[in-house]
Order: sequence, then structure tokens, then C-alpha cells
Amino acid sequence: MINDSVHTVSVVVPVFMGADTLELLASEVFKLCGVNRTQDGSRFRVTELVLVHDCGPDSSDEVIRALAIKYDFVSAVWLSRNYGQHAATLAGMAATSADWIVTLDEDGQHNPESIGNLLGQALISRSQVVYAAPVKSTAHGRIRNFTSTSAKRVAAALAKNDSPLLFSSFRLVSGEIGRSLAAYAGPSVYLDVALSWITNRVSVVHVEYREERRPNSGYSLRSLFGHFWKLALTTGTRPLRYVSVGGAVFAVAGIVLALKIIVDKFVHGIDAAGWTSVVVAVITLGGLTLIALGVIAEYIGLIVRSTFGQPTYLAIRDPKSSPVFGSGSGIDGP
Repeated sequence: MINDSVHTVSVVVPVFMGADTLELLASEVFKLCGVNRTQDGSRFRVTELVLVHDCGPDSSDEVIRALAIKYDFVSAVWLSRNYGQHAATLAGMAATSADWIVTLDEDGQHNPESIGNLLGQALISRSQVVYAAPVKSTAHGRIRNFTSTSAKRVAAALAKNDSPLLFSSFRLVSGEIGRSLAAYAGPSVYLDVALSWITNRVSVVHVEYREERRPNSGYSLRSLFGHFWKLALTTGTRPLRYVSVGGAVFAVAGIVLALKIIVDKFVHGIDAAGWTSVVVAVITLGGLTLIALGVIAEYIGLIVRSTFGQPTYLAIRDPKSSPVFGSGSGIDGP
């Protein structure tokens, strides 16, 4: 028997360069504000669209203000500066109130019509998190798709499980899980890794991804590498273990090489090679030492940032209504 209650859904969209895509996306989400049904017959409706302005370089802020006036279900979250997609997503989650939270990209490749598929999968499998995996990857070029898949495979190897292979910015999360996560997740934590810490009731559903509705991605090579590095570090301390194993291997190799030189010298009368081999060995071991120190330093940096209390994000009022733009909060006297 189907439960005839209506599931409420909040849609969260982190906005960096959405001036050309947000209006159409909002109109698509608006169609889901009425009562809809999932594939198993459960009822749901979107009750709010939370647009999180992440201080991008375009006029997204003006579009957000216009949409908030046009649609009652649209609300805005204004960040004090650019914090990045994951922090903006967490800020949006914290501002929701529905039973479920769906996160969408601003570029239009995630079709809001697929929300019913994600919710249906969650209800059928009793999942608290559902990721939308593309039926076939057409959203980006071959190079970016290859590097993205490779990065997830590396993260899966580091984590020793397949969870990173499921990660996607098109996800459905239980409302209480998402809002709780937003309350404690630190600035250096990869959002989906943090989700894996608090629930193992995760599933995936395959949906059609669309082409992006803008010519250029909002992500540079540097920011994409930053996402990968954060993912690798927050999967656990396994990179440190690999560093330790690598150090042990080279230490053993050094001992074996030293023994060989001694045997060659005193048994076979062969002198060791000159400075070239010594320089190569020093450079190689020095490089490996610097890499090891770099990895350790990154982990120490994570600890320091958490200790200092660096915020994941800071939400403020609409910048246009702030004193910086000449708007005071007092009332005219007589």
C-alpha cells in the first residue's frame, strides 16, 4: 500500500556563473511545485529553490534577485566571498526545511525532471543519499571526463571502497542528514566524503545528463585539481601510509645497494661507480623526501585550519542592502 503523504523537496543550487542559465533552470523547477509522483507512485513536490550566491564574476546576483521577486518559492543565500561549490552547497543545505534536499548544478546539465527518479530510488531502497549517475557522459569533453573518472578511481583506491565512484553533484539527501552535515562539516572536508561518514545507506540511479547551457565551465584546471586533492586527503590517512611504505622500500633498497657495493669492493675488487650515481641517488631520495614532507604538511594544514576555527562559509544579507552600499538599518526620526 502506497503512503499517500506528500514528500517535500528543497532544491539547492550553488551559483558562481549562472547569469545565463538560472532563469530557465528556475522555470523547470517551478513545474515541480505541484504534486508529482515517483515511479512507485509516491507523491512529492518542490517547496523551495535555494540559490546560493558564491560571489562569481558575472551578474548572477541580479538574476537571483529578479527570480526571488518573480517566484515565491525562490530564496537566496548570500555568501561573504567565494568559498567554492561544496561550501556553497552546505550553506544552501543549512537554509532548507524540506524532507529531502536535491543539489543541482547551475549550468543546466542536471534535469530537474529526474528528481522523481532519485526520490523513488530513495524510497524503494530506503536510502538516505542517492546519486544521479549519467547514462552516458556527454556533459564535458573527453579529457575532462577521463581525468574526472581517473580521479575518482584514485580516491576509491585510497579509500579502499567504491564510494568515490558514485560521487556526483546531482544528489538527493535526507533533509535531516543534509542539515546536520552542514552544521559540522569543516572547510577542508570533501562534501561527499563527509556524507559517507554519517550514513552507509547510499544508492545510485542512472539518469540522462544534458549538455551544459553555457560555453565555458566555471572551473579552472587549478580548481579541479583542488577538488581532487581535497577528495584524496579527506578519504583518510592512507596517503600517509603509502608515503611510509615508499620510505621503507627505498630504505631497504639503499641497504641492499650498500651491501652490494661492499661485496663488489672486498670480494670482487670492483670499485663503486663515481659521482654520477651518488648525485642521482641524492636527487631521487631528496625529491621523495620533499614529496613526503608535502603530504604530511597538507594533513597538518587540515588540522591547523580546524583548530583555528576557519568557517566553511559565512552567509550574510543581500550585499545590496548592506551598509557598504549605503543602506542603514535605522528609521527616520521626526
